[in-house]
Amino acid sequence: MTKQNHYLLIIVALILFTGCKQTKPTEKRLPTVIESSNYDGEPTGISKQILEADWATTIVSDDIFYRYHQFTNLFDSRQSITIIDVDLNKKVKVDIPYVTAGFLKTSEAAINENATAAINGSYFDTSLGGSTVFFKKRGEIINATQDNFTHYRENAGFAVDASGSVSIIDKPVSGWNAVTASSLLTSGPLLVLDGKIVDQLDQKFNTNRHPRTAVGITPNNHLLAVVVDGRSAEAQGMSTEELATLMNVLGCKDAMNLDGGGSSTAWINTHGIVNYPSDNKKFDHQGERGVATVITFNSK
Repeated sequence: MTKQNHYLLIIVALILFTGCKQTKPTEKRLPTVIESSNYDGEPTGISKQILEADWATTIVSDDIFYRYHQFTNLFDSRQSITIIDVDLNKKVKVDIPYVTAGFLKTSEAAINENATAAINGSYFDTSLGGSTVFFKKRGEIINATQDNFTHYRENAGFAVDASGSVSIIDKPVSGWNAVTASSLLTSGPLLVLDGKIVDQLDQKFNTNRHPRTAVGITPNNHLLAVVVDGRSAEAQGMSTEELATLMNVLGCKDAMNLDGGGSSTAWINTHGIVNYPSDNKKFDHQGERGVATVITFNSK
């Protein structure tokens, strides 16, 4: 055998070996619909509908993904729900951009902050702009709750401490000034506390169905930002009792209602607005309303 033929046989053997070698496919496991649920055993009724729905899932980053589903009959109504899941164990930066006068769209604030995801914040003056509830950022009180503001609509706080840890808290008896968190955005009603659904007052704001935005924390330190669309034949919105049930089924140990109606907006950096804001009275992605405060999430 010549030296040239010997080299040729070696090359052929290498080609055959490489061709027969199997490459293991890369598998990217999608997050489960519900990371931690308060419901033990087999879900039934409403919980079964929510937990076993065919949620469309989009992974945005290593620590943020979102899901969407339109229910034809949840709470005996048509519901359109977006869930943004933020893994707080991975040190996602949470911020609250704001304006003291005028209005700031959720999408604009998110783009300005180079955010990964964002939702609208709390209540504001619809004529002049600016927050109408207690708001503190990095130790500075930006706004106190306006006099005669409806008490059950500011009985919960979205708190961020100096280290960036996030919690949802009940209003202290001594008032919001007593809270030591670095940043605090108040809203309400409180929906879930210590894993239990909070009873809702029999008031039209609570009992009527509206678009809603809520935020909750799970036992495994995931933040769930939930936007429920409404004021449309395609999405009828929820009462605060229905919203509390939803947040409880999703596994939130603590949860609170934020501003809703035409303000309810969910934004993702790769897709823009992903829910169906109602301020233009159409079931599309264009009906975003300007607000005073926005909650942004930034993957580091």
